[in-house]
Amino acid sequence: MFAVLSPLRKVLRPVAALAAAGFLAACDPSMMSLPGGAGSGGPTVDPGETVKVALLVPRSDPSAASIALAIENATRLAIAEAQGARIELAVYDTGGQAGLAQSQAQRAVDEGAQIILGPLRADAVNAAGVAVRDEGVNVLGFSNNPSIAGGNVFVLGLTFEDIAGRLMSYARRQGKQNVAIVYSNDVPGQFGRTAIEQAAARSGIRVIQSEAYDLSIEGVNAAAQRTAASRGIVDTVIITPEAQNAATPMLLQLLPENGLAPGAVQYVGLSRWDVKPALFSLPGAEGSWFAVPDSNSQGSFDQRYRAAYGETPHPLASLGYDGMTAITQLLRQGRSDALTGGALTRAGSFRGATGLFRLNADGTTSRALAVASVRNQQVVIIDPAPTNLGGAGF
Repeated sequence: MFAVLSPLRKVLRPVAALAAAGFLAACDPSMMSLPGGAGSGGPTVDPGETVKVALLVPRSDPSAASIALAIENATRLAIAEAQGARIELAVYDTGGQAGLAQSQAQRAVDEGAQIILGPLRADAVNAAGVAVRDEGVNVLGFSNNPSIAGGNVFVLGLTFEDIAGRLMSYARRQGKQNVAIVYSNDVPGQFGRTAIEQAAARSGIRVIQSEAYDLSIEGVNAAAQRTAASRGIVDTVIITPEAQNAATPMLLQLLPENGLAPGAVQYVGLSRWDVKPALFSLPGAEGSWFAVPDSNSQGSFDQRYRAAYGETPHPLASLGYDGMTAITQLLRQGRSDALTGGALTRAGSFRGATGLFRLNADGTTSRALAVASVRNQQVVIIDPAPTNLGGAGF
């Protein structure tokens, strides 16, 4: 429940499903899109005629079938709500495999698809984009991995860059100047650290210390002790792991115990800590900051989805809704270039399932995020999501 604030003895392993979906194949250079920003190309359409959209989701992947169904449902909900846009949706199963995603993307275009939504994981999104690049078809993928964005590939997922930019901009406005980063010694952790460093530099905040921890109890404890050596110098400590990751409660306990008291430093999470309320009783959680979607938009979408399908949507369902919303909004404007990269990136912002979002020229997506805090073990919004998408950090 959100309010608006007016005036473990085992080896750790990452369990962040969203990060895993976003960062698969992140380090394989052969799977990267061509460098540069998103292209301006795409097919010309008659906005008064039916437009064929392909949706690529891992229907037959046991680990992601429920996500695939939720995304498909949300995509169909967006079509139902888009009066004036004529859409034919064709769904293709990727099986959660990059190779199959590639062949299904080509099949979809051969069967008349003029734009592709999906697939889910980064390697599959990239493979689909490569398959149809020469045919001038754009791919709005559900990954959050910015390394695959560009050319004919857009990533709709919420990126570390977007989150870090929002949090560092807010921190600077609150007078914060010196930050320490604690991150997992793996690909998502390294992506998170880089995003924080870049956002801090843009906001005029100095990164005093960056500490990686190995995925073990000993590794987390050692990183907490090393970070605490900067007490009296840093005014902010930001940690990268997901709320469900076993390292997060350990860090929120060990960092204060080692001398970084919440009253002396500001704790910030790169992930949403509200998804695990059990964290709120830990010393480092009280007063902490993290970014969340616009709660009004999210609540409205959840309510409409439940009314249509009888259940609460998976968090990734919103990506299908948003991708289709961008398409239908441009078609409803009567634009023959609605499916081109130029139109998608120059259209301004769209109102999606979780608030405003904008497709950027580099193939990434910017989202209007709120800043939340934990107060007396309750989540409160301390800086609402912006009502327009301006510059970095909004």
